[in-house]
Amino acid sequence: MLTAAEHAARWRPQGYVELHVEQGPQLEERDVPIGVVTAIAGIERLLATFIGRPDHAGTMPMGDRRDALVAAAEAVLAVRRTGCGAPVHGVATTSRLVSEPGSPNVVPGTVRMHAEMRSVDTGWLSTAQRRLTEEIREKAATFDVDVEVTWSRDNECRLADASIQGVLSAAADSLGIDWAPLPSGATHDAVHLSRLCPMGMIFIPSRAGRSHCPEEWSELGHVVTGIQVLAATLIELDRAGARGNRV
Repeated sequence: MLTAAEHAARWRPQGYVELHVEQGPQLEERDVPIGVVTAIAGIERLLATFIGRPDHAGTMPMGDRRDALVAAAEAVLAVRRTGCGAPVHGVATTSRLVSEPGSPNVVPGTVRMHAEMRSVDTGWLSTAQRRLTEEIREKAATFDVDVEVTWSRDNECRLADASIQGVLSAAADSLGIDWAPLPSGATHDAVHLSRLCPMGMIFIPSRAGRSHCPEEWSELGHVVTGIQVLAATLIELDRAGARGNRV
């Protein structure tokens, strides 16, 4: 049986194109049926552990507390400010807070906060990561709360292949379909395939930009349009491959 590395060595794909729903509102807001993806955002994930001191919530004076949850609340706002301050494309989200001991009559002594930042601008992502870490530590110190901050990378930013972007946009033009360049804030299979070959992506609109919820929906007409652009793109890529051209 071949190993994964041996399979990868034998299989040399010429390119990869993925059709996907946008999962955001931009195409619908612009009334454009096709998005040609320019890049897929890098994702940096944050785990911050705030260590204060549990005390009786009824008897410990406010000024004497080391409330871990108050420090975490300041960090949540710092995460939001970071995302709102992105110059081009960037978002930041706090997704979870776990407070201990979790009793209504005890000042929170420990809080774990999970958050992430995403952007196709790697420079901003690196700088924002450093500044956010500093702000979280400084704010926690004002409440006499210690904090441990660790980062993990979910995936690096991946640029869509310029040649495939050109084929995608030309395919849409040949069909008389409007399109717009668009970065992807969500990760996709294309991120992983880009390590093996050039990749490109097509987006179709999502109703109200909703995703990861029961209301997620894309109109059948938009699905059909996406398939048409995908088919035209694959035909042209196949023709170029037969001519020995790299696209």
